[in-house]
Amino acid sequence: MTKPYLFITRKLPDEVVDPFREHLDITMWDSKEEAVKPERLLKEAKQADGLLTMLSDSIHEDVLRQAENLKVVANLAVGFDNIDIEAAKKHNITVTNTPDVLTETTADLTFGLLMATARRMMEAAAFVKEGEWKHWSPLLMAGSDIHHKTIGIVGMGRIGEAVAKRARGFDMNVLYYNRTRKQEVEDKLGVEYVSFDHLINKADFVVSLVPLTEETEKLFNEVVFNKMKREAIFINVSRGKVMDEKALFHAITSGEIKGAGLDVFEEEPISATHPLLSLNEVVCLPHIGSASRETRYNMMKLSLDNVLNVLQGKDPSTPVN
Repeated sequence: MTKPYLFITRKLPDEVVDPFREHLDITMWDSKEEAVKPERLLKEAKQADGLLTMLSDSIHEDVLRQAENLKVVANLAVGFDNIDIEAAKKHNITVTNTPDVLTETTADLTFGLLMATARRMMEAAAFVKEGEWKHWSPLLMAGSDIHHKTIGIVGMGRIGEAVAKRARGFDMNVLYYNRTRKQEVEDKLGVEYVSFDHLINKADFVVSLVPLTEETEKLFNEVVFNKMKREAIFINVSRGKVMDEKALFHAITSGEIKGAGLDVFEEEPISATHPLLSLNEVVCLPHIGSASRETRYNMMKLSLDNVLNVLQGKDPSTPVN
């Protein structure tokens, strides 16, 4: 009996993939770093029963329409804005993602990025490595306190809750804005629900954890940055397109806000000449929110489990549609 065919758009570790070869005929793109070429992706989609994709893969209507055998697309991420969900529904293709398994790891990175930006850790490390530490003064590399400050979390999903727990450990005042109020989270964590404008005006740290939708695209723009405190620090670990990078650059260079910590960008990967990289007040990371070995392995296994379940006629663990 012929096994269902799965194409994986990035090379994953054999120790994760091999156990699934008993039930699936699996081919992987032969690069750990470079994205699969669009023409190869289309070719594979036309014959595959399942696709295991990355956020950088665009799974749009044209791909799904030609994928006559395709039954499941498993996205190795909690987000899925790279996939045309409506087109997938139309063609009876199940889409899955990897929530939950990356929550705590992404929250760790979020709070670490906040700390690194506030306390100028990256700048200070470079100062030592470049041989500039030749003296000491009371305000040498002085940053901003984190404890007892106000953090504003925009998007109170699973990761938002985990970030709030960490913030409470630093005796921070936690404000949040979400499409729907979450009374159980307020009761459990002692956080306060406020309007978006109130959060933007009052928070010392504004943290974006919103998904990318039509409503959130460029949510953080010139008007919003101008409403923030002059000492405010903006943290984005959600999607790059929820912020206007030019407006952010202007807000920092003009002194409207103090700085930013970014794990995501409008277009990825960014080049070494990206304007935000020229600013000491900005910490930039290469989209590593969930990048611990333990979590990434769990994400891979969950994605493969979802594919196998669908192709065996079972319900996936984490369906999107």
